Amino acid sequence: MGDLTRLGFMKSSVGAAAGVTGIGALVSSQADAAQGPVGSESVVAYVKDPSSGEVSVMSGDREVIVRDPKLAARIARAAG
Repeated sequence: MGDLTRLGFMKSSVGAAAGVTGIGALVSSQADAAQGPVGSESVVAYVKDPSSGEVSVMSGDREVIVRDPKLAARIARAAG
């Protein structure tokens, strides 16, 4: 695999947006309420291995690991 830039990553990830509609709810249920309202910053979901079911959700300086095999599979399918 060649070098991947941020712009290249963003372009290749546009299709994954359909699979991450539930990310905000997952983050809000696991995030500390004292850290501010969910949705105030961009949210990025990263699935390294869909078979593990692990989704790394990043917003601002926070990262939450969510274990949801169905969500990981949906994101992977959306990314194509």
